[in-house]
Amino acid sequence: MILSVWHDQLLMMAKAYTHKAQILISASRDGELIARAMAYMGQKAVRGSSSRGGSTAFKQMLRLAREPYDLAITPDGPRGPRHEIKEGVVHLARRSKRAVVPMSMACSRGHRFASWDRFQLPYPFGRLVFVYGDPLYFCADESTDDFHLRLSAAMEACTLKARNKLESHGLSAL
Repeated sequence: MILSVWHDQLLMMAKAYTHKAQILISASRDGELIARAMAYMGQKAVRGSSSRGGSTAFKQMLRLAREPYDLAITPDGPRGPRHEIKEGVVHLARRSKRAVVPMSMACSRGHRFASWDRFQLPYPFGRLVFVYGDPLYFCADESTDDFHLRLSAAMEACTLKARNKLESHGLSAL
């Protein structure tokens, strides 16, 4: 599968997703920090993004799609806009024929950085809620725009569901 996680939630993805994955992470200095954190948590990185080394990283992800690896991608990275899906994940789903599984997180306590994505760093002893959506397959008769809309709606639904689950326990989401 291809796990689709918002850029601001990538750090905690490894907490909820304990299978081994190959994660597309920017080749920037900030990306290096995330790649090291992911390696510490047992995840592997494919380095590249739409703005730096993208075609090489995309080809590597396609090669890995033929292997028994799960793939992970932040569809709104590396520079945003925040929570708006770019075309990379759509093309990866179309070319690899893998399902895209949306995932989102909400946390009760933490810090949001003043970055383009408002990156979330949950505090210890806060509550985290992770939500997975249904797998989405790129249909042969479907346009890339239609799949893009379906994936956008699924990601938004996961985000809302995670927030609502947290709030149903009397906690406000960060």
